[in-house]
Amino acid sequence: MPPTTRTRGAGRAATANSRPWDDPTLAPVVLVRGPEGLLAERAVDGVAGLARERDPDVEKVELEGATYAAGQLTVAASPSLFGEAKLVVLRGTEACTDDLVADVVAYVAAPDPETTVVVVHGGGQRGKRMLDAILASGAPVLECEPIVKDADKVQFVAAELRAARRRADAAAVRALVDALGSDLRELASACAQLVADTAGTISEAVVDRYYGGRVEATGFKVADAAVAGDAGGAVALLRHALATGADPVPIVAALATRLRTLARVAAIRGGNVTARELGLQDWQVRNAGRDLARWTPEGLATAITAVAQADADVKGGGRDPVYAVEKAVLAIARARRS
Repeated sequence: MPPTTRTRGAGRAATANSRPWDDPTLAPVVLVRGPEGLLAERAVDGVAGLARERDPDVEKVELEGATYAAGQLTVAASPSLFGEAKLVVLRGTEACTDDLVADVVAYVAAPDPETTVVVVHGGGQRGKRMLDAILASGAPVLECEPIVKDADKVQFVAAELRAARRRADAAAVRALVDALGSDLRELASACAQLVADTAGTISEAVVDRYYGGRVEATGFKVADAAVAGDAGGAVALLRHALATGADPVPIVAALATRLRTLARVAAIRGGNVTARELGLQDWQVRNAGRDLARWTPEGLATAITAVAQADADVKGGGRDPVYAVEKAVLAIARARRS
């Protein structure tokens, strides 16, 4: 079974029969829906695992939506000559043929209770009549929406490592998400590599050793250097990030996130709120607390103002987004008390 986590992306509204991708179930028809390919594969594997638990001799048949010909589903879902249970996986049905739509609609009306048919649809309007028929039947839907929030990506990594019975420092998980978080499949592969190639608790230093080149090209590394007052290092990291394809908008977002965390921890120190109320983890409070020793309220206000201006500039208010973000990085580094 895939690791259990309740991370979800911001996708379509859930139906009455929606379930997380990692909560599979057996039914005559199961819809695996959403554009995140890795999660869809794991959802299918989860259903297949349950089918094997029910009958170790289950016969699995896979059909492709784009090349489907009329009658294939009927043949694939027919009872086996030797009485084994059947598992039919219809992949890529977002590119389905008209024959597949017609056959699935007919099958859903009277499915074989001894067979499980898994329909995998990556999104879009193609095959809507087929999807509507599946949903109207009450079939379970395993949702595979993209994981887009950083907090959910952190949770995903933690679940991957927990499933592999490995521990990792919070800073290491953060560094891994910073380095590879734009691609969930790559993030999962990195977790597997670290588990296979290292021993003991996975630290930030271990992550940097394997993926340092990627980590350093992210907005959060740029933000770390700027907040530390390292103007030269921050600009160098920024230029490397931009040269390797990074977009100014998420870099400015990383700068803003870093400064907001400092401001929140400063509020905690003032006794007005607690870390829990602000949604901060203990490690975030500790790290920000160390940084705040070199920041004045006036300097923090100056830095936040600079980032707000950069945010407006990179989103269309200025002529040169690259210059805008570089100017903000320098302003942050200079605002820090020496």
